[in-house]
Amino acid sequence: MSVSTPVAPQIRPPDPSGTKVASPPRGGLRRSLVRALPLSPALILLVLFLAGPIGYCAYIAFTDLQLTGQAHSSFVGFDNFRAAFQDDAFLNAVWLTLVFTVLSSLVGQNTLGLALAALMQRASKPVRTVVGGIVITAWVLPEVVAGFLLYAFFRQEGTLNAILDWLHLPSQNWLFTLPILAVSFANVWRGTAFSMLVYSAALNEIPKEITEAAEVDGAGGWRRMWHITLPMIRRSIGTNLMLNTLQTLSVFGLIWVMTRGGPSGKSQTLPLFMYEQAFQKSMIGYGTAVALLLLVVGSLFSVVYMRLLRTEV
Repeated sequence: MSVSTPVAPQIRPPDPSGTKVASPPRGGLRRSLVRALPLSPALILLVLFLAGPIGYCAYIAFTDLQLTGQAHSSFVGFDNFRAAFQDDAFLNAVWLTLVFTVLSSLVGQNTLGLALAALMQRASKPVRTVVGGIVITAWVLPEVVAGFLLYAFFRQEGTLNAILDWLHLPSQNWLFTLPILAVSFANVWRGTAFSMLVYSAALNEIPKEITEAAEVDGAGGWRRMWHITLPMIRRSIGTNLMLNTLQTLSVFGLIWVMTRGGPSGKSQTLPLFMYEQAFQKSMIGYGTAVALLLLVVGSLFSVVYMRLLRTEV
């Protein structure tokens, strides 16, 4: 009777690289395509109506395309961008855009929205209803309607001067002497509701135990706001600043209705300058180059805010 000797199993030597190579599962590519199939209509729409126009505008910015008096356009390279940075009107529009954005978005809407949200946390229900209704009404108004309302408020025979005359204070033509401040105030009046809603939601998420403990320890309202509230809603602040800034950079109708960028370009921001060059002076290539520069400015703001949001509290 013979006894069979057991055969030792063959052991594959380890991979010298130390990494395991896994073979792709069967049908993995097919499953991925099937899962991505419902997203294909949205992807096609994004390519056609977002990526396509942006790419075409980027091409036009490097040409001398005009609306009238031109049979064919030619490629001019960076001439439009060089002309922009040598144009005093463009540099003035850049400066006014930054002033308008800082005053109406970073300072005005953000600060006033946070203050209203904090005050409404302690207000009674009737007060919250009335104040919230008034602020949100200004937000839902169309931009053109809001522009006409604020034009009637700031014009020389408008409501503001009537109030100043009643108080025996000096009045002036605000749309002529301080047009950038007038349109900045108009944008604050119209857009504060969004910041108020964002900060109201953020403040409601702060645990009451933390604020109550701070009150017991003797921390006043300003110290609680600075050391507790603001650090805990910092992500909401960053998100609100980013959305408000991008919206403010593209404001056109409000300023156009109130001042049309005047007088003498004193309230002409980049969107109005772009419109003037592209459609009033028929220089589509130059106007599109300005639009790309405005897109770059918005992208820089977005990068700063995204880095702010990624930072841990």
